[in-house]
Amino acid sequence: MLKDYKEKSEKLLANKIFAVIRLNDSGSALEVIEAVISGGIVNIEITLTTPDALSILSEAINNFSNVARIGVGSVLNLEHTISAMENGAEFIVSPVLDFKVIEYGHKNGVPVYPGGFTPTEIYSAHNAGADAVKVFPADILGMKFFRAIKAPMPQLKLIPTGGVSLTNIREWLNAGASAVGIGSALLDKQAIKNKNYKKIADNAKIAVSNIKKLITTGE
Repeated sequence: MLKDYKEKSEKLLANKIFAVIRLNDSGSALEVIEAVISGGIVNIEITLTTPDALSILSEAINNFSNVARIGVGSVLNLEHTISAMENGAEFIVSPVLDFKVIEYGHKNGVPVYPGGFTPTEIYSAHNAGADAVKVFPADILGMKFFRAIKAPMPQLKLIPTGGVSLTNIREWLNAGASAVGIGSALLDKQAIKNKNYKKIADNAKIAVSNIKKLITTGE
């Protein structure tokens, strides 16, 4: 299982972008997810704060598992982790650090990305085996923080969430992030309300285009 979750995480991080699907109404969730995937983002994080999140997870896996990796976010404890994985979650994301979540996920071959904010929290998550650490809310800390913390600890794998826009993803990556999480900037509320899923797909395309040169040339 050790090799299994590590390989899965490497593939997820190589995609560079996690789409954070946080919705107030689950009625359009599958259409939103489909639009994000059609725009080129294939790491899909469905937050547990979305109504009927686990049902959406199961449906999304049935519909899109051939083209995307579907995981669960806003996981706060072991109970959440077990429920998410029983419904097929392919990765676990949390805004906090719970050692039991990391242990259970890895025991079952699933990558886990816990949250951290301070250098001590981030390093504690890394030492506990986190596949990468979700730094949240990253907009409060900023890119200078990423550069500063990576200087003495270059081994850290960090995923900023909060403060990531459609066009600054490459800047976060250049500041030391291994990947980014993007939610509100991607999921235009008015577009979703109007069922304008093309706008969501176009947003995803903008985000992906922002990192294509980085992936292909390293610049």
